Amino acid sequence: MEAFIPAYQGLLLAGVDEVGRGPLAGDVVAAAVILDPSRPIVGLDDSKKLSEKKREYLFELISDNALSYSVARASVAEIDQINILHASLLAMKRAVEGLGQQPEHVLVDGNRLPQWHYSSEPVVKGDSRHQAIAAASIVAKVVRDREMVELDRQYPGYGLAGHKGYPTKAHVEALEKLGVTAIHRRTFGPVARMLERG
Repeated sequence: MEAFIPAYQGLLLAGVDEVGRGPLAGDVVAAAVILDPSRPIVGLDDSKKLSEKKREYLFELISDNALSYSVARASVAEIDQINILHASLLAMKRAVEGLGQQPEHVLVDGNRLPQWHYSSEPVVKGDSRHQAIAAASIVAKVVRDREMVELDRQYPGYGLAGHKGYPTKAHVEALEKLGVTAIHRRTFGPVARMLERG
């Protein structure tokens, strides 16, 4: 994995990633991170490849050592209104705009860029290729997972703390039994079909 790409040496470089495109419940959360070249963080990787314990540990290191980081979101209502792809791009745009230091170049995980004025490029599998994107993936994942644990307390019975809103068999069965809540995405297949049935 490349820590600091030679072509951008000396530039304020932000990595951006989002988490939560697939779940039936909860916001989509994005993070933007500008790492400090003089304070390297060992062990950064795609958040999906790390244990929860390792993600939590790295999250603290990132928040302590990064030059700047920002977390933003698009709400369930926005997801239903503009679709999950556009909501993800909107969350990423908000995350970069929220950075205390504005970047000179932005690396975005995936193959699409938000509509913005930043010098930027998409990087497919970026969270496995660039440390700044990996750091953003960890921050976004830890923040969203913590929120789902909190939502599990507010909406007991759905198992949100375990599956984090993803369409597991247990989640779909809980929806059938308990019904659709305010945090469920009404345009997503299993939820939409349930609402159609009334």
